Amino acid sequence: MTTWMRCYWDEEDTWFYFEVDAEGWVIRQVEVEGPELIPVAAASLAESPRAYDAGRLDEYDSRFGITAELPISEWEGHDPELLTSEEFEEHWRAARRQIAARPY
Repeated sequence: MTTWMRCYWDEEDTWFYFEVDAEGWVIRQVEVEGPELIPVAAASLAESPRAYDAGRLDEYDSRFGITAELPISEWEGHDPELLTSEEFEEHWRAARRQIAARPY
């Protein structure tokens, strides 16, 4: 079962939004920073292999970021707040739109 959640990291004033599969792996991840909630990442686990195959993984990572490399069962010090799929999608679409619109 897919779940959606968000966590706040106060040391960096960053919100993390996650879409997580049944095994606890992050499928998609959004990161927004500061009081203005500026998107700094909107990464998809499914897109990384395609970018790699196209020889553009570094470009993809530097533009959209990467998803968490450990399943959530191995995370420490996070206090997730569950979201609906619609809430996650709203943040995903906004972050992707803003990041894609930036000059690269």
